[in-house]
Parts: sequence; structure tokens; C-alpha cells
Amino acid sequence: MEGKSSEEHGKKADEAKASETIKELGQTKVPEAKSNIYAMTIIGQIEGHIVLPPQNKATKYEHIIPQIVAVEESNEIEGLLLILNTVGGDVEAGLAIAELISTISKPTVSIVLGGGHSIGVPLAVSTDYSYIAPTATMTIHPIRMNGLIIGVPQTYDYFNKMQERIINFIVDHSNIKRPTLKKLMFTTSELANDVGTVLVGSEAVKHGLIHEIGGLKDALSKLRSLIDEKKTQ
Repeated sequence: MEGKSSEEHGKKADEAKASETIKELGQTKVPEAKSNIYAMTIIGQIEGHIVLPPQNKATKYEHIIPQIVAVEESNEIEGLLLILNTVGGDVEAGLAIAELISTISKPTVSIVLGGGHSIGVPLAVSTDYSYIAPTATMTIHPIRMNGLIIGVPQTYDYFNKMQERIINFIVDHSNIKRPTLKKLMFTTSELANDVGTVLVGSEAVKHGLIHEIGGLKDALSKLRSLIDEKKTQ
């Protein structure tokens, strides 16, 4: 009886785990593989200091930052793969994440799938090497602020300083030239009722924003080669 009770308990635990997996991932079983590469995903909108409505698909920056620290501290993880499909979001939170990723001592590679818009651009270029899917897009535009805006010269100065921080980061971590970036950022003829430019896959590579067109296989291969290079140094 005792053995049967233990067996039933184990069965119920397995059923509960399967139910949770279906709820969270839509699958009854997710493949598990030991790897020296950590895959980090940033999807939807980047949530910063203000909590977004529950219907928004969001990535919370307070969830991402501990993961970055853990990657740096881990003896088992040798490289970071950053997967992006984001519309942007909180400027300071996104820039904070990008700054942390850019200062990791381990090899890092990013891949833009779907979109890497707005503050997603600094995130995409924060790694050692970057890829973009052929159909993915990146929107480059000036920063926007939500909430009460006071119409005084100090507000303009603040916006300008914040914009320069983003421009400097992108230029420092990619091959795009400052005049080209600013031209794309302040174009008025590309977007309806807005300022900025949408770059599709090859265009992002052409302008030097992203290193290469590629997919998961390419990103993993590049990351493994960077890990091997680091080991030989």
C-alpha cells in the first residue's frame, strides 16, 4: 500500500508538471539540453519603472538584470545568446540592460527576429556580434516620453542629452556612422505621421547597424567560435 501511495504521488506530480508546462509553453514536454550557452529573450515591450497593463506582452528589466549578472558569475556558462523581438519600451531600462550586456566579459551574440525597434536597437548592438533575420525590421526614431511634459527649455535639454546617450551607444557598439544614424533617425518622409526610418534585414546590415543576415544556426556557430577564441587567448 505504501509503495502504491508513493507511485500515485509521483504520478500526480508528473501530471501537475505537465499541466504547468502546457499552461506556460503550450507543450507537454520541452527538450532539455545541457549547454555552455545561455539564451536570453527580450520580447514584447520592455517594462521599466512603470508597470504595464496586464494585456501587454512585456519583458521586465528587473528580471533580465539578475540573469545577466548570473551569466557573468557562472562557471558553467561561457557565452550569451540574446534573442530580440521587441517593440521597444522604457528608454532608461533598455539602455541599462544594453550597458550591462556590453560589459560582460564572456562572448555575446544577438539575433533580431521579427523586430528590434526603438530602444531595441541599442540592445541589438550591445553584443560582440549581431545578426538579423532577413524579414526582421528595426525602427530608428527619436526618443518619446510619456506622461506630463513641461514646455520649458530644460525639457528640451533633457531630451537632447538622453538622445545623445542613445546615439553614442549605438555608434560605439556598431559600424554605423553618426551622420548616417542621425539622418535615419530624423527622416520625415519614411513614416506616416512620425519621424524615423524602418530598416529591413539587409538594410540594417548595409548601414553597418548589424553585422550579418542570419538565423539561429549562424548565431550559435558564431558564438561557439568566439568562445573557442577566448579559450585560446
